[in-house]
Amino acid sequence: MEAALKVASNLREDDYREVKEGHGHEPLLHLPLAAFNGDSVWFEVPNGKTAGMAGVQAGGQIWMLCTPAIHEYPLTFAREAKRYVESREEKLLWNIVDKRNTAHLKLLKFLGFKFLRELKYGPNQLTFIEFCRVRSSISRNVRSTSCRTSGRTSTKNISC
Repeated sequence: MEAALKVASNLREDDYREVKEGHGHEPLLHLPLAAFNGDSVWFEVPNGKTAGMAGVQAGGQIWMLCTPAIHEYPLTFAREAKRYVESREEKLLWNIVDKRNTAHLKLLKFLGFKFLRELKYGPNQLTFIEFCRVRSSISRNVRSTSCRTSGRTSTKNISC
C-alpha cells in the first residue's frame, strides 16, 4: 500500500494525464485498488526512490505507472521491467496506452510488445493504442526476477 501511495502521489506527468484524463480515475484512489486486484510489483532505483508500479490482472491485462525516478536510471529501469515481463507465465499480456505517453510507448517496444490499433477511449475520448505480447511456445531459459516480498504474497518489490 505504501508503494502504491508513493507512486500515485508522484506520477510522471504523462502517467498522471493517462490515469486522470484518459481513464477518468483519481490516481490516489485507483492505484492502491489496482495494486490489490491481481499480481503487482513496485520498482526502486539504486538511490532508493520508488520508480513505479506494475501488475497483471485477470486475463493478462498488464499495467504500469511510473514516477520521474525512472529517468534517473533509464537503462536499469528498462532492464528490470523486461525481467518482470519475461517472468510472467501468461500466454498473452495486453492493454491500451495513451498515445501521448511517449516514454511508455518506447518502453513497451523495448519490452517486446506489438502495437495493434488506435482507438478512442475514456471520458475524454482520447486516442489510445492497443498493445499485446504473446508468449512464444518455444521453451526459453528466462532469468527469474529476484524479488523481496512485501506484506502480501502477490505484491513484490523489485530493486533495480
